[in-house]
Amino acid sequence: MPFLIQVGAQVMCAHGGQAQATVPYPRVLLGGQPAVQQAAPWMIAGCAFPPPPAGNGPCLTAMWTTGTTKVIGGGMPLLFQSSQAQCIPTGTPAMVVMTQMKVQAL
Repeated sequence: MPFLIQVGAQVMCAHGGQAQATVPYPRVLLGGQPAVQQAAPWMIAGCAFPPPPAGNGPCLTAMWTTGTTKVIGGGMPLLFQSSQAQCIPTGTPAMVVMTQMKVQAL
């Protein structure tokens, strides 16, 4: 089972930008930090992908396309270690690099 993602988890775009949750879910704490629902976008800073005309970057936000199926918070799926996200406007994936290692869910 994969581990749930909390606000302090390290999430990066494919070009090295750091992603941060914009809307925490404070009713569920993971290691003292709020969990994150799937529907909330993440903001990305420091993406190295070049802007037009050299590329279609940098990554600005990440939208999660998968979340938990058996555990919900506030009526919505939560994010876990193997959740999939797509960065906008580049269309590249965002990756969970590090998260808390105690709470697992499906």
